[in-house]
Amino acid sequence: MFEEPEWASAARVAAGLGPVISRPPPTAALQNKGSKCRQLLATLQALEAASLSQHPPSLPSSDSEDDEEERKKKCPQKASFASASVEGRKKGKKKCEKQGPPCSDSEEEVERKKKCHKQALVGSDSAEKEKRKRKCQKHAPINSAQHLDGVDQTGPKAWKDSTTNDPPKQSPGSISSKPPRTLSRKQWRNRQKNKRRHKNKFRPPQVPGQAPAEAPTEKTEVPLVSRTDSHETRAADFRARMAQRLDGARFRYLNEQLYSGPSSAAQRLFQEDPEAFLVYHRGFQSQVKKWPLQPVDGIARDLRQRPASLVVADFGCGDCRLASSIRNPVHCFDLASLDPRVTVCDMAQVPLEDESVDVAVFCLSLMGTNIRDFLEEANRVLKPGGLLKVAEVSSRFEDVRTFLRAVTKLGFKIVSKDLTNSHFFLFDFQKTGPPQVGPKVQLSGLKLHPCLYKRR
Repeated sequence: MFEEPEWASAARVAAGLGPVISRPPPTAALQNKGSKCRQLLATLQALEAASLSQHPPSLPSSDSEDDEEERKKKCPQKASFASASVEGRKKGKKKCEKQGPPCSDSEEEVERKKKCHKQALVGSDSAEKEKRKRKCQKHAPINSAQHLDGVDQTGPKAWKDSTTNDPPKQSPGSISSKPPRTLSRKQWRNRQKNKRRHKNKFRPPQVPGQAPAEAPTEKTEVPLVSRTDSHETRAADFRARMAQRLDGARFRYLNEQLYSGPSSAAQRLFQEDPEAFLVYHRGFQSQVKKWPLQPVDGIARDLRQRPASLVVADFGCGDCRLASSIRNPVHCFDLASLDPRVTVCDMAQVPLEDESVDVAVFCLSLMGTNIRDFLEEANRVLKPGGLLKVAEVSSRFEDVRTFLRAVTKLGFKIVSKDLTNSHFFLFDFQKTGPPQVGPKVQLSGLKLHPCLYKRR
């Protein structure tokens, strides 16, 4: 019989005149599917290689082949590849028809390959799109990239996300739309203060004498012994501060009593309370230590330049500092005793004979309202031509000239004076004879201001 040429069946399939009916593949064909696919690929490669040398016959009556020739003229390489693929498909179909129903599965394989080819093309397009998107993400802001990502998401997952009303979580690198809140200077200081308070809340108390300890790396429990010690030290410091304040208050009270009353009343006060004189002396020494120069040191320096045989009487000696600084014999008198060398007495009535001493000293001791009695007693015990040395606080003098005139009326003359110091004045008088005025004559120049210390 006359056999139908290959190009006729291929033309009929291309023109769509008769569909190729394929039987459903039996179960045995599924097992040999992989081997058939390999055979089909080998035949397709052989046909493509043969199509490069030979051209298929053309049908003059089919419009599809004319179109293919025009496409071949325009794009010869693509047309040759397409014709070779068409011939390969035709030969594969013919072989499948000859072999029977088991080869009917080749069309599905071809379609599957076409789909894979299309997916590869789409994949290349998608790869190019991804490259463009990455470039855009580098230059575009983050919010726009998030918007594009949200638009590109498709499928059931995106639909599920869209159905939920939860707001999208903001990524840590994204920029918030709200501007950052700026704090004022006062708010910032309050915040730092609260941080320091919270930090120092659980810090153990520190002893004032100790250096700040380094913070421990690990949390360690503070032993009970250290806590009790710190409590005891704080209690001791508190008691010391209270005692110091109490001593300061008592010193101010005693100082006021000494300047506002006669020496006899001050003597009775210290006899009734012997500890009061110790409190007064401590407060007096703490005040004098603040001075740049102490007057007793200046008097001792002057006496060391004189003969060591001169007998000295120290009225208001205190702790006998003058007697310890010079080689001269010194009679020490005061209202109370802080040293065995002190003779306790009223300085208006000292236990000395008339004209028995060469030098009489009043170093910050012209206290009370009976200063005239002190100076008259010094005139009594001094030898003729004896030396009277006076050192007193400068703020007590209202007029120095009136004070010097009053002293000269009591049997003295001024030898030298030093008014250069800012805290005290120094005077040297020489005995000229007995007082020139009677006891009833008032001398206004001897009334000095009381030296009262303010609370600090």
